[in-house]
Amino acid sequence: MTPLGREIAAMIAADGPMSVERFMTLAAMHPVHGYYRSKVPIGAHGDFITAPEVHQMFGELIGLWAAEVWRMMGEPGTLRLVELGPGRGTLMADFLRAVRIAPQFRAALDVHLVEMSEPLGAEQRRALGASEVPITWHESVESLPAGPAIIIANEFFDALPVRHYVRVASGWCERLVGIDANGEFCFGLAPAPKAEFAAPVPPETALPLGTILELGLAAQRLMGRLGAHIAAEGGVLLVIDYGHARTRPGATLQAVRGHRQADPLREPGEADLTAHVDFAALARAAEAAGAATYGPVTQGTFLARLGLFQRAAVLKRNADAAQCASIDMALARLALPGPTSGPGASMAELFKVLAVTPPGFGAPPGFASDRPAP
Repeated sequence: MTPLGREIAAMIAADGPMSVERFMTLAAMHPVHGYYRSKVPIGAHGDFITAPEVHQMFGELIGLWAAEVWRMMGEPGTLRLVELGPGRGTLMADFLRAVRIAPQFRAALDVHLVEMSEPLGAEQRRALGASEVPITWHESVESLPAGPAIIIANEFFDALPVRHYVRVASGWCERLVGIDANGEFCFGLAPAPKAEFAAPVPPETALPLGTILELGLAAQRLMGRLGAHIAAEGGVLLVIDYGHARTRPGATLQAVRGHRQADPLREPGEADLTAHVDFAALARAAEAAGAATYGPVTQGTFLARLGLFQRAAVLKRNADAAQCASIDMALARLALPGPTSGPGASMAELFKVLAVTPPGFGAPPGFASDRPAP
């Protein structure tokens, strides 16, 4: 058992089984042994890869998307550009390089990066150290400044902890993490149903006993805060992540270590624990806070609408055979349907994109043919 596992086991022995949400929070952000506190997980030598690491085109297109959003906002003289969970700084580095072609937009930028991981923060400072744009780091969204903002959240919400509830004959019991007879972590149920639990899915009669509901309450609370900021201060929030467009039953909690699936209850602190994002729930939270939403659309559709294939064609004009092959592989992974697991898994349809805007702002680029989400 890992050092963090022994500490969690001691907590359970003293206080009883803990929620899945609490287990995930400790695994990710324990001050000493938490996964994101102690590791650089992204890249070929890490545990997973994100879209900005696949190819520079991803960050470049997000940069040009933001420049057009700024124009739609009326070109404010100062714009907060916020990235939540900036990884190794790759997206922001490609973003800032691409928008050199829009000097007035670049000059308006005041960059704010929200990052709780010291190792990743160090990576970001190395990647962005030569930037002439002012950059401020924050440990949470609470310290972000007021004012109009473009907020980018690429593969951020999937890392927020979730709660599980299981349908039993008498209602919905919370799924908990305890310790079995062999001293290993295991799932169990709270002894009594949660009072007044309202399942955010079709009527309970359609759900058999044993059905699991996975609720991203932390994600919904954060989206409410961000949606309120966008509605009051102006700007656009762009969420890109893997998940489902509609709320549905089932557990998606997973662990990844060394680019392979792992048991989420084994070796806490050593593997990346995530869950699929419920985009419908995020949209509901944003709209309840007074904002409007567009999408979600698939990542493949979104990037194609932004001109990914045209950008690839331009890059290939002066590329050698190996570079052209690399660009084609990136296109396939980012925007073409294909297997969603294994080496080179496609992000095109599994990943979705949601935009949050002030009421009446209109559809941002990439969403022009989509009505606001209900």
